[in-house]
Amino acid sequence: MKGMTLLESVFEKIYNTVKKIPYGKVATYGQIALLSGNPRWARVVGYALHVNPNPNEIPCYRVVNRNGEISKSFAFGGEDIQRKLLEMEGVKFDENNRIDLKKYCWRGE
Repeated sequence: MKGMTLLESVFEKIYNTVKKIPYGKVATYGQIALLSGNPRWARVVGYALHVNPNPNEIPCYRVVNRNGEISKSFAFGGEDIQRKLLEMEGVKFDENNRIDLKKYCWRGE
């Protein structure tokens, strides 16, 4: 981490946490913040994911809001892409376009 700015270091922690979310599971912005070292970084998680340098390796589409909703402005190809990627992994949405976090939320294990 020598030579990294503080922001780069924080983003790296966030990316490393997001990489751990298993196939077919999601995590919330707040959860990623907490697991990355600071529960107050939820917005920072959003900023980091928006500039994801390697979407093939960092599955930012698995991060949703605390209500189980996907991003309205998904950074990689529009809002429908996030939903399609999650559905391809078996994640189901209810009639309100929400994910059941009790069923699909990764617990950080």
